[in-house]
Amino acid sequence: QVQLVESGGGLVQAGGSLRLSCAASGRTFSNYAMGWFRQAPGKEREFVAAISWRGISTNYADSVKGRFTISRDNAKNTVYLQMNSLKPEDTAVYYCAADPDKYYSRSSPSGYDYWGQGTQVTVSS
Repeated sequence: QVQLVESGGGLVQAGGSLRLSCAASGRTFSNYAMGWFRQAPGKEREFVAAISWRGISTNYADSVKGRFTISRDNAKNTVYLQMNSLKPEDTAVYYCAADPDKYYSRSSPSGYDYWGQGTQVTVSS
């Protein structure tokens, strides 16, 4: 089992920045690729970003490329999502997830075995 706890969400004005963190415990963190997903009210969960076990491979949704950066610190068992130039359409609950296929940075949620409870991000216009 891997337990994931997100933090860092909140309310920010459009154009602002937030950094989300996801702390992992349980099994060896570096055995997993990590991803961030989000879900807005009335919408399906969508892929945001993913990173392979050593951070060599990253993957981003087109909607966040150039604005969001995913990174990880295996010594701290933590994955981050730096979000800049935030837009109202970025408003959602953000979830981190762990993928046992550690060499890739996949966008499909079906490959992720463990999920956090989510953290709310609200961007006001």
